This record gives sequence, structure tokens and C-alpha cells, in this order.
Amino acid sequence: MVARLAGATRQELLTFDDPSSCVSQGVPERMLRHAAACVRQAAAQVPTLRQITSPEGLAHDTDLDTIQWRNGGQARLIEQIPFRLAVFDRTTAVIPLDLDVFYNGMLVIRDPAVVRALTRTHHNSWTSGDDLVTDREPDRPPAHLAPILACMRDGLPDHAATARLGLSARTYARRVSELLALLGTTSRFQAAIIAQRRGWL
Repeated sequence: MVARLAGATRQELLTFDDPSSCVSQGVPERMLRHAAACVRQAAAQVPTLRQITSPEGLAHDTDLDTIQWRNGGQARLIEQIPFRLAVFDRTTAVIPLDLDVFYNGMLVIRDPAVVRALTRTHHNSWTSGDDLVTDREPDRPPAHLAPILACMRDGLPDHAATARLGLSARTYARRVSELLALLGTTSRFQAAIIAQRRGWL
């Protein structure tokens, strides 16, 4: 169903997508490959493709670098997606019955009022999210994360780091999570060690 809707989309595809939930729930690898192929197909044919993911989702999504994207696709990062979602040309939306994994069943929504509400939810998360920077030098952190790394290096508590950078606590926490995901760890201490080994500090 999702593949058929994606194939028929002509103008815009909006998604909340976090593949880490699929991994934790044991979705078969062939289904994950099929889903990735659908997104690649959409990226090749749809003028506007906006995907919102989380730091954990980014760590599990190997396609974002290639989708980010060749034909105007965009991705942004928020702390946690509210549910998985796909909105096709603002006329049809699909959400999982359990809110997490399409493999467990899905609800297809065509009611215009509900589709508008879901589109607005996506828009609000999009405007508050961080740009996902995937085109970067291998020996440098993304520019928007370098100040975060410097604060971690200096051992600043979060309130001092947010004051130094002029960021809200929520944005700072989101960028810390993005940095940890980028470095493949959940520990700030371990992140500093990995960053040091990469020559980022």
C-alpha cells in the first residue's frame, strides 16, 4: 500500500520516520530494504520530499546521506518523532496502527480535515527541527555541532552551555543527542573520547 501511494505521488511527500523502532521490533530485513527502496523511488520522482527523524533514527538510517538528497529532498532532526507518518500530496496520509511500525498494520486516511491536521503537525516539527547536515568533511564535526562539542570538552553543565551558545535547553539537548548518535554512543564521556580519537578536539 505505501509503495503504491509513494509511486503515485507527484508533488510532495512528508514523513516522520525512525527506523530504529523497526529494528527493535524485529521487522524482517527484506521489509526494511523494501521500505528504503520506496523512499529512494520517491526521492527520485517527487519535487518536495521532507523527512523528519530523530538522532536514534539517524543512527539506523543509512539512506539519508544518499537521499539528502539528490533531487531536492530534505531531512530534519527532532528529539523524538511523535509517531511514524507519511503524507502523500496532502491528500492521503498513512500511520501505523501501533504508531511505530507499518509492518504491524496501518491506517489509510483520506479525510481532508485529518490530513490537514497531520500535515500541520509535520510542519510544526519541521520548523522547530534542526537541519540534518550530511555533507561534511570526515575529519570535522558538522558546523552546528562543533560548539556543542566544545562545551562538552570544557565540561560545562547544560545550563552554562545553553547560556554560552544562546540556545534553548530543548535545542541544546537535541543537538547533544545528534552528536552522540553521530559518534555512535549514548555516553557523553565516551563521545569525548571518540571525538578526540577522530581529531575533532
